[in-house]
Amino acid sequence: MALLNGFVTLALVIGLGALLAHLRVVTETTQRELSSLAFWVAAPALILTTMARTDLDAALVGSTVAALASVVVAGGAYAAYARWWLHRDLEELLVGVLCSTYVNAGNLGLAIAGYVLGNAAAVVPAILVQLLLLQPLALAVLESRTRGRTGLLQVATQPLRTPLTVASIAGLVLSATGWQLPTAVQAPIELVGAMAIPAMLLAYGIALRLGPGLAEAGGRTELGVIVACKLVLQPLTAYAVAVLLGIGGPALVAVVVTASLPTAQNIFIIASRYRRAETLARDSVLLTTLASVPVIVGAVLVLG
Repeated sequence: MALLNGFVTLALVIGLGALLAHLRVVTETTQRELSSLAFWVAAPALILTTMARTDLDAALVGSTVAALASVVVAGGAYAAYARWWLHRDLEELLVGVLCSTYVNAGNLGLAIAGYVLGNAAAVVPAILVQLLLLQPLALAVLESRTRGRTGLLQVATQPLRTPLTVASIAGLVLSATGWQLPTAVQAPIELVGAMAIPAMLLAYGIALRLGPGLAEAGGRTELGVIVACKLVLQPLTAYAVAVLLGIGGPALVAVVVTASLPTAQNIFIIASRYRRAETLARDSVLLTTLASVPVIVGAVLVLG
């Protein structure tokens, strides 16, 4: 019942965002501002305070290994299909790999982890894998192939300019050292962090109502492969690796649920920036978002 109540609550807040957009109370500008506020301020505050209270144990390390393995397997499966069957060039193939592996951990994932699983730190392993490894490598290749330059310094320092990564690392340091922030600093950070999940959910509902619909033409088979890699192969791989590493209980549920999250919306932003596979990225976000709901609910019911 608690699980059902959690998802119903999330759905109602997302629905409120969609309703406000439908009634024209809010606009796409509102959605962008809410998303920016959550990304730059509220979500890092939530991650920092959550990680500072998290015990650094083998489960956290194992969860990071499982997250990395799920990315390698799911991304490798799509890459093999796109390269040898569709003969995609490297840039388009890379965008497809991101669509197949890059989970919406920073927005929807934080909301599900914090409200349904009861632990916002559950998405930290995925965030670290994506922001410290997957995204910098992808951007380095895309910069080199599309703009004729590598931008190595910019790519190498990008994780340090990503607030979720900085907050995760800072929280890990506080947890490892046992240091505590002064109350005068801790209290406002917690207050700001408390608005992260509502802001994310409202912005998500607005985006669902005002965002583009599914393209009618072409690419349906490739989209099906991406959805299968993202919502079947990735969570199954994460589950298998986690079990092999001895992870169980709530930590195992968190690993599988995180791997079952839909494709992150910023993959469409990346595709648009480099003008590669934009329609594929947009439709992947929409389809995986819709299909992830029963997958996540089923994973929690079966494992939890």
